[in-house]
Amino acid sequence: MSKRGRVPSPYQRNAAAPGAVAAAALFLAPVLTGAGWGPVVLFLTAILAMIVGWFAVQAKQWWWVAVFALIAVVWNPVFPLSFAGPVWGAAQPTAAVVFLVAGVTIRVRRS
Repeated sequence: MSKRGRVPSPYQRNAAAPGAVAAAALFLAPVLTGAGWGPVVLFLTAILAMIVGWFAVQAKQWWWVAVFALIAVVWNPVFPLSFAGPVWGAAQPTAAVVFLVAGVTIRVRRS
């Protein structure tokens, strides 16, 4: 199909790229934490949660704001919460899936 026949989407998904990067970091978190990169994963996750949350505000999808505020608090590297074990191990891939779903569903109309 030629480019002339394509109709561009009226929406843009600004949260897709930061959501994908955060998901990759969270899926790799067990390996990265074992290699001493745990604080980097915390910083990256918290910062990208705030970015995706901001895109949710811009898209007026308020339910995502609460979700990403919670993720930013739980993965906060400045005042870390001491989670460990199977709960923390399950929380990381769960948050990765949340980032991916948000990246696909948070969208704004192109101007």
